[in-house]
Amino acid sequence: MITLYTWNTPNGRKISVALEEMGLPYTVKVVDITKGEQFNPDFLKIAPNNRIPAIVDDEGPEGQPVSVFESGAILLYLAEKTGRFLPADARGRVAVWEWLMWQMGGFGPMPGQVHHFLMRPEGPARDYGLERYGTETRRLYGVLERRLTGRDFVATEGEPSIADFAILGWAWRHERHLGTLEEFPAVAAWYARMMARPAVQKGFSVHLG
Repeated sequence: MITLYTWNTPNGRKISVALEEMGLPYTVKVVDITKGEQFNPDFLKIAPNNRIPAIVDDEGPEGQPVSVFESGAILLYLAEKTGRFLPADARGRVAVWEWLMWQMGGFGPMPGQVHHFLMRPEGPARDYGLERYGTETRRLYGVLERRLTGRDFVATEGEPSIADFAILGWAWRHERHLGTLEEFPAVAAWYARMMARPAVQKGFSVHLG
């Protein structure tokens, strides 16, 4: 059994979607970040950066429990554990690694900053933040648009990969940081395709707080 420590955020949803797609049994331990529960000493033991999500797999390597923090590391761990959503060949794996790191390094931190400045009081600081990070977020959507033009999935053919799950977590919040996907038709088609998958729907509907 896997325990998922999380909250209802894009990074948390990446993992609930992946777990559902992989058919792995799991339970959710809600970590209410609005109350600072991510700083509890017990959580710190499995997530030394005090960030959700994190998992504990009771049946880890050699059958021994293992904890994993950082959403990208969790996705890689789950893919290795199940042998799913990560190609077996080296060239295919490289593409998934690239787009997973692209999400972790940009398509997450940048729209996350947009979310932050949207909550700031009106004024020059808010305007500057929204201009800076909004521009970069839109650029990243353009990168994704070019990648998805003529493709069903970001890094693989035939079925999605963990890179799709990672990116979907943040695309899920596009209305908040972008508005609509109208100007990015390939992204919009991919988003609709992903959200139509039954396991994805279940991953987004499970209660995470």
